[in-house]
Amino acid sequence: MRVSGIEPNHITFVTLISGCAHFPSQAQSFGFALHAYARKLGLDTHNVKVGTAVIDMYSKFGLVGFARLSFEHMGVKNKVTWNTMVDGHMRNGDFKNAVKVFDEMPQRDVISWTALIGGFIKNGLFEEALLWFREMQLSDVEPDYVTMVSVLSACANLGTIGISLWLHQFISRREFKDNVRVNNSLVDMYCRCGCIELACQVFDKMTERSLISWNSIIVGLAINGHALDALQYFDSMQNEGFQPDAVTFTGVLTACSHAGLVEKGLKYFRSMKGVHRISPRIEHYGCIVDLYSRAGRLEDALGVIKNMPVKPNEVILGSILAACRNLSDVKLAERLMRYIYELDPDGDSNHVLLSNIYAAVGSWRGASTVRKKMKVLGIQKRPGISSIEVGGVFNEFVAGDRSHIHAEQIYAMLENLSGELRVSGYVEDNISELYECG
Repeated sequence: MRVSGIEPNHITFVTLISGCAHFPSQAQSFGFALHAYARKLGLDTHNVKVGTAVIDMYSKFGLVGFARLSFEHMGVKNKVTWNTMVDGHMRNGDFKNAVKVFDEMPQRDVISWTALIGGFIKNGLFEEALLWFREMQLSDVEPDYVTMVSVLSACANLGTIGISLWLHQFISRREFKDNVRVNNSLVDMYCRCGCIELACQVFDKMTERSLISWNSIIVGLAINGHALDALQYFDSMQNEGFQPDAVTFTGVLTACSHAGLVEKGLKYFRSMKGVHRISPRIEHYGCIVDLYSRAGRLEDALGVIKNMPVKPNEVILGSILAACRNLSDVKLAERLMRYIYELDPDGDSNHVLLSNIYAAVGSWRGASTVRKKMKVLGIQKRPGISSIEVGGVFNEFVAGDRSHIHAEQIYAMLENLSGELRVSGYVEDNISELYECG
């Protein structure tokens, strides 16, 4: 175009700069050159579309400082520009400045609020996202289906059933109540909160379904232990003409693993490539390792690990190590350590699990050796954190935590529950508990 002597205009720059934003690793130098050319022509400061495209490009390059400089130099800004800057700060984890820009906006619309809420969610700050959603309601800005998908995602990650039920009622009074993405998010949210009956109710009432809808219910049922129901939905899905994908088979294989359906699980696994032309990924091999491990077929599980085309991850090794502990198979656990040290020599979870395997069989020397090695390598056990929502307030606890205002009542209740469990015949695993805390 330039060789032909045709001068680019603002549409040319917006198109090319937006293209660069999609390829941050390959097109960064070209993006800089484009911005320099646009600045020479005065387009980046006086044309709002070009300036906004530049902000978006630098944000996606991870250069939020450059994005902010471009934002400050713009002579004309519109709502899209402000929203892009909020999203740029959020994309790069700069929450403080994202909120600052949001507060300075002359006008906020639903996209502005959704950009802020969605940014907190993408960065794992789910409680903050819900707090800002409450602020949005107080501002009298009506959320759209995109906002609700984000908020439902926050609830799913927090497992907040109280707020989840309220959100479902809130959605049922809005025009987007039949939106397939919203209903998919509701199904996923209820599954992750453990409310399988409600998840099935939402799914069964859906007037429109996508592959994501089917995957959400199949995976949700599988991970909550409703294996046979998950497989029934899998059959129904195919009867309705939907072709399964890799996510579908993760749910199906998980269901077979939890139900102890070894041969059926292997049949599904073989059908992935043979029938559906889906190449198994690491999570599918992990499901097969778990399938064998839960069935006590540890040598078969080890055979999968040895022959799989990718290196095992921590989840796969953890599932077979857990089976070694349950079956007191110390020798196989020792053989697995080679993979553990190659994969994650500084990881804590599998080292702790191996020491507990030794402790469970009374091999205190072996357990001590692992602990000493952890000490030499500087590996420390990360404390497990549990959380619970009560009356819309989130409470977090770690082992031995007595900082809560009602700590005495909480521990008294736990002691009563432990007593009732012992009366019912439950035997506590005190050896492992002692060693995990030691």
